Amino acid sequence: MEKTCSELCEGLDCTIIGDGGEPVRGLAYRSDAVKPGDMFFCIVGLKVDGHSFAQDAIDHGAKFIVVERKLYLADATDVTEVVVKDSRKAMAQVAANFYGDPSKAFSLVGVTGTNGKTTTTYLVEQIARAAGKRTGVIGTVGIEIAGERQHAEHTTPESPDLQKTLASMREAGCDVVAMEVSSHALDLKRTWGTRFAVTAFTNLTQDHLDYHHTFEAYFEAKARLFSKDYPAKRVICIDDKWGRELLRRCTAADDDVITTGFDPTAQIHPVDVELEPTHTTVTLSVRGHEVAFDYPLVGRFNVSNIMTAFGCGMSLGIPEGTIVDALRQAPQVPGRLERIHTPHDGGVAVFVDYAHTPDALKKAIASIKALSKGRTIVVFGCGGNRDKTKRSIMGGISLDADFAVVTSDNPRHEDPLAIIDDIVSGMADGKDRYVVEPDRRRAIACAIAHANPGDCILVAGKGHEDYQLVGDEVRSFDDRKVSAEELERAFGQDASDN
Repeated sequence: MEKTCSELCEGLDCTIIGDGGEPVRGLAYRSDAVKPGDMFFCIVGLKVDGHSFAQDAIDHGAKFIVVERKLYLADATDVTEVVVKDSRKAMAQVAANFYGDPSKAFSLVGVTGTNGKTTTTYLVEQIARAAGKRTGVIGTVGIEIAGERQHAEHTTPESPDLQKTLASMREAGCDVVAMEVSSHALDLKRTWGTRFAVTAFTNLTQDHLDYHHTFEAYFEAKARLFSKDYPAKRVICIDDKWGRELLRRCTAADDDVITTGFDPTAQIHPVDVELEPTHTTVTLSVRGHEVAFDYPLVGRFNVSNIMTAFGCGMSLGIPEGTIVDALRQAPQVPGRLERIHTPHDGGVAVFVDYAHTPDALKKAIASIKALSKGRTIVVFGCGGNRDKTKRSIMGGISLDADFAVVTSDNPRHEDPLAIIDDIVSGMADGKDRYVVEPDRRRAIACAIAHANPGDCILVAGKGHEDYQLVGDEVRSFDDRKVSAEELERAFGQDASDN
């Protein structure tokens, strides 16, 4: 049912100039996407000011303009202006109103942190399905609604897109939805007006400092998901100081909190962990009693993800036995320490992982080393137009492996060779333990050529992505597909003829 401008603006601190009684047909934040009768939001962005596009939006048929300052436009005589203090917050709240507060219809689990968000949301979804729930997932890999996959532009969609997706999940009868919540989304208020049943924190390590500038600002963006603006049950990993600070704040607010981590004071912590190349055996202490089980994910860092998901399941009221049964069948998350299987691999194990931060790369290399009977080789690069300070740090961390191949990631509008120079500036102690190969396919082939039977290769940085961003060009490139092709090229039946 259509709502009028005044109805959509209920609860907003705003001034409506014009006819607030007209119905709003749709919402838009890009002037070129406006349709007749839409409400257009003039968003003040980092590079452009949406107020400059107001006339273009009107030319496309916008009947309502949400602004932070009164605009005087020649062709706006029959256009209603809504003046607000914060157009982003207003857009999020109006979007929630427009779609009828869809997040109220199910239990929404929001997962934030630098690393582990994607895997944790997949595990939460697995747990909910095992409990007989109809589920949805929103995150980096994409959107899934009751088993149907969709593409996503952002880890956490812009607020009108998010509320539209949540409404689709409501219409599909979802009972539980697991969503990655990025620091950008929280800072840009994309989730404002969204209701969460559970919010979970994984960790905080260096990333996005090109945007947030300081760790403290980065943390405060994440911490918003645990403030009074987002009341919910909390699941917090307390293995770093940021998690412990969140715990302090939530305890002071008298929130319902489950703590997780390797820290033995956590309510869910490991008593014993056995890492194998194909699975992990773990014994967890869960609020004072022990639970032992195997699950088909590898790596020490996945133990943290398993514990966070376990806590989320408990917060949703799902029985412990159901949670354990679900985790025993944990799904392989695309591009998260994903083993590449080919008919011929020469005894070389190749894993593809999304690790693109210093901490994630360090943990991924450590996980591969724990699984490898031979040497560990890493292929990695760093993205362009992103936090430059982490490049040399990641270069140094790559030397945790026995051998490194430094290559191009998503250079975007930077010179790939300049990015590589930044990386290798942190590898002075590496001597002959690394090579540079800017072409990513050749870099993967180089790593395979250096490998012997029993060695493990980690191809890091892009994970599930099936593209490479070079300037304005989006090139087809999938680390998983390319790794499989190069393994077959090196060890296939016809390899001797090459």
